[in-house]
Amino acid sequence: MSFVNAHIIVSAAAAFRPLLGIDPYNKKNVDTALENLASFTAILESHLVKNTYLVGERVTVADIYAAGGIVSAFKNLFGAEWRKSHPAITRWFTTLLHTPYYAKDYANFEFIAEPVKYTPPKKEEKPKQEKKKEEAKPKAAADDEEDEAPKEKKAAHPLAALGNPKVPIDNWKRVYSNEDTREKALPWFFENYDAADYSLWKVAYKYNDELTLTFMSNNLIGGFFNRLSASTKYLFGAAVVYGENNNNGIVGAFLVRGQDYAPAFDVAPDWESYEYTKLDISKPEDKELLGDLWAWDKPLVINGEKREIADGKVFK
Repeated sequence: MSFVNAHIIVSAAAAFRPLLGIDPYNKKNVDTALENLASFTAILESHLVKNTYLVGERVTVADIYAAGGIVSAFKNLFGAEWRKSHPAITRWFTTLLHTPYYAKDYANFEFIAEPVKYTPPKKEEKPKQEKKKEEAKPKAAADDEEDEAPKEKKAAHPLAALGNPKVPIDNWKRVYSNEDTREKALPWFFENYDAADYSLWKVAYKYNDELTLTFMSNNLIGGFFNRLSASTKYLFGAAVVYGENNNNGIVGAFLVRGQDYAPAFDVAPDWESYEYTKLDISKPEDKELLGDLWAWDKPLVINGEKREIADGKVFK
C-alpha cells in the first residue's frame, strides 16, 4: 500500500494535474513524472502477475486504499494501449471496482481510450482599437513616468554578493567533465582548491531506512538535484546510492561557494532531508572520502563496512 501511495499515486498526480491545468505546466517535470510512473507501474505489474491482490489471495485494506488512489490515473493517464501492456494491474483494478467497496460509486466507470494531453490556454484576442494620435509629451514628463514604474528585477542569489572567486567553479566543472577523475581531475582540484572562496560538504540523506529499490533512491537524488538548479553557478557535487535493493543509502560530497552550505541548498524545498557535515581535505580521511564520492571507482566505507556504489548522479 505504501509503495502505491508514495510512488505511483504521487507520480501520476505530478503528471496529470499539470496536463489538466490544475497545476502549472512544465514539460520537463511532466515527462519526468511519466518516466517515474512507468518504472513504478512496471514493478506493480510484475507483482500482480504472480499475485491476485497486493497481499495474498484475498482483498485486504491495502487493495481498497490503493485502488481508490489509483482511480485518477485510470481516468486520466491509463489509456487503451497502457491497459493492453499492463493486463495484471487492469485486472486487479477492475476486480476491485466490482467489490462492495466501490461498486456503488463506480458502477458506470468508463475507461479512457487515450491519455489526457496538454492543451495550451488560448490567448484572449483584444479588440483592435483605433490608435489616437497623442501629443508628444515633454521629455522631462516622460522621464518622470519612467521613474515611477521601474522594471522589476529578478532577486539575486544570496551567494552572488560574494563576488567572483579567484578560480571560477566552471573551471573545475570542465576539468571534471573532460578528464579522468582519479588520474587527472582530482589532482587538479586539490592543487587549485581555495578554502577562502569555497567549502566542502558531505551531504547524507537522513532517512535511509525508508529507501527500497536502488533505482528509486537514484530518482530521489535526481529530483533533489533538479530542485537545486537555482544554485548551479555556486555548487558542484555528486551523490551516490550505495548498497543493494532494500538495503541502501544516499551520500554525496559538494563544493560550495562561500563557507555556509545553507544558501546553496535551501533553494530546494527538501534540503532539510539531508545532513550536512563540513569536510577538511587536510585530513586524509576527508580527502579520501571526497575522492571516492567523485570518482565512483571503488566501494565506500560506511560505518566501517564496505558498500558497493549502485548508482549516482553528478550536479554540475
